[in-house]
Amino acid sequence: MNPQTIKVACSNCNLRELCMPVGLSDHDLNRLDDLVAVRRKVKRGETLFTNGEKFTSLYAIRTGFFKTCLATEDGRDQVTGFQMAGEVIGLDGIVNDQHSCDAVALEDAEVCVMPFDRIEEISREVMALQHHVHKIMSREIVREHGVMLLLGSMRAEERLAAFLLNLVQRLHARGFSQSELVLRMTREEIGSYLGLKLETVSRTFSKFVEDGTVEVKQRHVRILDTEGLQRLVNNPNNHCH
Repeated sequence: MNPQTIKVACSNCNLRELCMPVGLSDHDLNRLDDLVAVRRKVKRGETLFTNGEKFTSLYAIRTGFFKTCLATEDGRDQVTGFQMAGEVIGLDGIVNDQHSCDAVALEDAEVCVMPFDRIEEISREVMALQHHVHKIMSREIVREHGVMLLLGSMRAEERLAAFLLNLVQRLHARGFSQSELVLRMTREEIGSYLGLKLETVSRTFSKFVEDGTVEVKQRHVRILDTEGLQRLVNNPNNHCH
């Protein structure tokens, strides 16, 4: 696995309260990191679950990066999200007891498997955990909602700026750099997610580079002007009505 692989400790994971007794010390947390029961490795390009598959578990991503996608009627892949280490994947399955998308590893990954019936059982007994389950779900909904807003009214530059800021913010919350990231997804996958053509994504990256906003070396992106990106996203005059 390349050294750039994103890996988080249990203490940095969104699911930690569910698989660990509440009130553990940091020391115990670190020890538990090595003991989490069921882990599953997913090779780059393989699926963790597929559209229509029976829903049994939520997955905490321990290492690696995923995309969720759907095949459209004309056979294209519509990317619906990107998930990184420390985040939870599989919530889409709760509604109909089956998954509503494919989850594909963008690099070699490892997930911790949390059987949903066990989560329900524990959260019935422990109110604090029930609250946490709701928090995880609402966090996911808020993120999805943010994306819908992003796509609703923004031009290409604003979409890509918001996308980069969102990624780097999520990475930073996990202890990674505030300004540097390695894109696990292709330009094409970014385009699919943001509703932009591949050429538009490439052109917009080039414009950011020309403007001195970002530095791009293949998949390595360094944000040189965070404020500049934020201004792009927050400028209400740019949005069409």
